[in-house]
Amino acid sequence: MPMRPIDAIFVHPEKRLYVVYFRGELWQLPRMKIDHAAWQRRQPYNGDVKSLYLSRHQAITDPILAQKLRTLNLPEAVRGSTLHRFEDWWEVHGFEWLRALLHDGKSPLAAHQSNTEEPISAVQSLSNDNEATNTVNNAEKTEPITPPVAEDDIFDDMLADLTNEVLHHRH
Repeated sequence: MPMRPIDAIFVHPEKRLYVVYFRGELWQLPRMKIDHAAWQRRQPYNGDVKSLYLSRHQAITDPILAQKLRTLNLPEAVRGSTLHRFEDWWEVHGFEWLRALLHDGKSPLAAHQSNTEEPISAVQSLSNDNEATNTVNNAEKTEPITPPVAEDDIFDDMLADLTNEVLHHRH
C-alpha cells in the first residue's frame, strides 16, 4: 500500500525561511510566517535540501491554511532532523506510527496538540526589537487561546478523514 502523502514544515536556518513539504514537493515561503497570505506567495524551493531541518513546531494557527496543510504532531525524536532523515523515517515508520495513534484514539494532527508549545505563527519576528518581541510572547503565554468552535469542527473533520484513510484504507 502506498504511503499517505505528508505535509511538514522545514526551516532553513541560514536563510531564515520556511520550506513546506507539501505532499512530496518543497515550497519556499516568502517570510518567517506561516499563514494563508504567505502560502499564496509560495515559490518552488530549488535550494540545497541538506540545509533544511524539520521544524519543532508543526501546528498552523491560520484556520484557512490548516485545512490545506495537514501537518502532524510528529514524535520528538524526528523533530529537528534533516529532510533526508525525515523522509527515511516516514517511509519506514510513518504508517505504523499513524496507525498506533489512531488506534489509541489520539489525534496525530498538529492542530490538535494538547501541550503548551508555542504555535508556528508565534515564531519571533526578524526584527531586532527585543522589547516588542518579549511583549508579544508574554501576552501569548498569559492569555489562554480558545479557538472558535467552527475551527474545532474543521479539525475534527480532518481527523475523521485521516482515521478513515489509515485505519480503513479508504481514499
